[in-house]
Amino acid sequence: MRAVFLDKGTFSDGIDLPAPNGISDYLTYDDTPKDAAVIVERCKDADIIITNKVQISAEVISKLPKLKLIQLTATGMNNVDQDACVEHHVALYNVAGYAVKSVPEHTFMLMLNAMRAGIYYHQKVADGTWQANGNFCLLDIPLIDLEDKTLGIIGIGTIGKRVTDIARAFGMKVLWAEQQGRAPRNDDYTAFDDVLAQSDVLSLHCPLNEKTQHLINAEKKTKMVKQPLIVNVARGGIVDSQALTDAINNEQIIGYASDVFEQEPITADDPLLTIAMHPRVIFSPHNAWGSKSAQETLWQILSKQVADFINSH
Repeated sequence: MRAVFLDKGTFSDGIDLPAPNGISDYLTYDDTPKDAAVIVERCKDADIIITNKVQISAEVISKLPKLKLIQLTATGMNNVDQDACVEHHVALYNVAGYAVKSVPEHTFMLMLNAMRAGIYYHQKVADGTWQANGNFCLLDIPLIDLEDKTLGIIGIGTIGKRVTDIARAFGMKVLWAEQQGRAPRNDDYTAFDDVLAQSDVLSLHCPLNEKTQHLINAEKKTKMVKQPLIVNVARGGIVDSQALTDAINNEQIIGYASDVFEQEPITADDPLLTIAMHPRVIFSPHNAWGSKSAQETLWQILSKQVADFINSH
């Protein structure tokens, strides 16, 4: 079968990405523009499309009669029109379970940097502020310990459970949020609004869908009585960027640590950029998933899925 990888450049240089078994013709592109005509041209003879974040619309799928499989190099599938896949009998696969170390560790990198104003203090060392001050230490922004704080987790899958384990090692109390509007399913879960009210830190690990679009919004922030830090390593659209920016400026929350944004790459008019220099704000460019070992594991899982698909067809 013929496979086209539309955005190989989303992987790090030096990561080996060989064609899965059963692929006889393997064409790769470092990047593909957001242009349906270009995507169709590149994939017109493909049996399999491999992509990370290229938008595969219903229009594109309808113009690729040879297409049999869209294999994503990610867990989230919101960049592909899933209804069109069903209509045109195109299989859609994602990859799960590859970043069970990388994303949780990145979560705590963001969390610790925000709680301890890590970037702010780094800059004070680098720009001469500390030297000019003359004191043996700088402590103008308080350092906040994780121990004895309450961590609310929204999205209890493999990642959320691993974050739970690490948080407990720090001595944090962990609350698992039930889906909003539902009673807790068992004693392991806490009502959604109660998690908002009780948490010192909120960590987001849920998928982006119709129910979670702007889940964290202006109405929700009024329920966050402890002015928490919010950590987002899920999807940018789960947070209303303007409402979050307002919450920082109005001191309704103490900080925001995010790896994801509503538009990626982030756009120049994203309101979040106006708070980028806040001492408890830290951003990373959607790379929480991408440790070297996680990328290698992802490709191993993907290769087996594609090979199994080919063998069954």
